Amino acid sequence: MSAPSASTPPATASARQSTLRTANLALVARKVLSSHEPISRADVAATTGMTRSTASRLVDDLVDAGILAELAPTPASGPGRPAVPLAPPHGTFVALGLEVNVTHMVVRAIDLSGEMLAERIVLDDFTGSDPAVVLTRLSDLLADVLALDAVDQARLVGAALALPGLVSDGVLLRAPNLGWFQVRPTDHLDAVLAAAGLALLVGNEANFGALTVGRERPTSAYQHPSYIYLSGENGIGAGIVREGRVIIGTSGFAGEIGHVQVDPAGPLCSCGNHGCLERYAGRRVILRAAGLTDDDSPETLVAAYEAGEARAVGAVEAAAHALGVGLSGAINLLDIPVVVLGGHLAPLTRILRPLLTAELEQRVLASSWSVPEVVQADGDQMPGATGAAWTLLEQVVADPVAWMEAD
Repeated sequence: MSAPSASTPPATASARQSTLRTANLALVARKVLSSHEPISRADVAATTGMTRSTASRLVDDLVDAGILAELAPTPASGPGRPAVPLAPPHGTFVALGLEVNVTHMVVRAIDLSGEMLAERIVLDDFTGSDPAVVLTRLSDLLADVLALDAVDQARLVGAALALPGLVSDGVLLRAPNLGWFQVRPTDHLDAVLAAAGLALLVGNEANFGALTVGRERPTSAYQHPSYIYLSGENGIGAGIVREGRVIIGTSGFAGEIGHVQVDPAGPLCSCGNHGCLERYAGRRVILRAAGLTDDDSPETLVAAYEAGEARAVGAVEAAAHALGVGLSGAINLLDIPVVVLGGHLAPLTRILRPLLTAELEQRVLASSWSVPEVVQADGDQMPGATGAAWTLLEQVVADPVAWMEAD
């Protein structure tokens, strides 16, 4: 084999150039998509340290691929051409976020701007349900969303399913509150997914939901870089976020805080142990302890507590104590003092916060120097589906070349 001529770059140089271009495209895409306001090519160059010509060329490629969008030019304040603002595109790349939980199932189609193009929801009680029946219903919802024009005309990235339990390699190993064991969702969804040419990512709903906390859309900056996000209905799961990355553990099982044992002599849990956190702070447990029904709203519980009704006060105090015991252990171990209350706990934040903060200040060793903070998640009751879709969309931003070359 002859040596390459002086005018022919060696293969290693070409590989480096390709890798550099891939990294720069990802950097530019993330810079624009994470910005709260539209920015120009000059802004991109200034914030990335690239030359204007390099930044402009990369932006052009991303706009052509539909990963970025150009807005109408802004009037120039001086000599030269008006700046063209860059922003997330609408309806070009779309991911499907699915979720099955104890009280609902949902399918959402979401684009790179964070806009929800379509949604289908079923409200029901799926406690102790047959996974084949439930996932067949979910498949029907998925087919409905895929048939919509806004979804059909977009570039579909994939589908991701959020489930409340232990997930590994596409299998739901155990979801005690659903009563599901060893379930492979693709067995029930594959017919619809295959027709659309989509693969399915399966993950824990708390981990997916944690990605949405304090954020506007995929890739946007986190309001709190590190936090423990609590999600749940009858059960309670946690998404652990450190410096913008979800910690899932060696096998992907991190965050099962609902099954931290608060009292070994406590009531029997659906997992088979006694005194688990969710046996004091789960939705139904709190409502029933307060003398309310499973159908009563969080607002009803808040009103009863603030009216001083003894059973409601006792139920909320027991929940706050259990949460304090479980969370203080997590904070002492992880050194993450920000707690975000999501799921059924979010509407109770006003009455839980002072009680829970007092518990944490007493139990967290470093509370005098790193004061625990209890924050309420936004009003989205199904953030697992949104976070599932965002996970896929962020893969487009992380490796734009893969999607540009496949176009």
